[in-house]
Amino acid sequence: MLIKRQDLRGAMLCSLMVLLPTAQAFELQGEKTLVAETRDGQYTRIGRVEFTPAEKGQAKIRVHMDHAVMRDHFLSMREFKCLAAALEVTCHVPYPYANPATVSQDNWQWLDHHLLFLYKKPADFGAKLWNGIIFRWRMSPTGLEGLPQAVDLNLISAPPDKLDLPPYGQADSEPFAPDARWIRKLRIE
Repeated sequence: MLIKRQDLRGAMLCSLMVLLPTAQAFELQGEKTLVAETRDGQYTRIGRVEFTPAEKGQAKIRVHMDHAVMRDHFLSMREFKCLAAALEVTCHVPYPYANPATVSQDNWQWLDHHLLFLYKKPADFGAKLWNGIIFRWRMSPTGLEGLPQAVDLNLISAPPDKLDLPPYGQADSEPFAPDARWIRKLRIE
């Protein structure tokens, strides 16, 4: 029996695919590491995210920032925990209102809201809330990847009408130009 060369290649490719490890789905349970990838190519562990399974394929989240790697900045009569670089200071802005804090494999909006930041130049005084950063999450081969988008944090200076709905939808933010921000990506692994 003759085997055509292209049939043989297809059979070998199928065999290789069976042998190669497959990327596992991101599990919505347990403690995961929160890492900031910066423009200078550094990876800094800035905290952790706890996922606790909940009903209907969801998980509750709790974000714990690592204050040992962050510096205190007193901005606009409030203390912020910040990562500082020569050209930009990036400060975590905890979401200030009660919320369900739930996520699912196809809805990361509350994670977006629990990892809000603002940026400023080191010489600037005060917190400019219109310089907000919201990270929009997607799956990657190693876990979750959050890309920074511009958002006006003044929207959350007063409580939203409905505490169970995230105030920032997809239309409320805009992507930054590549490498416009010092933190170019957040990862949860």
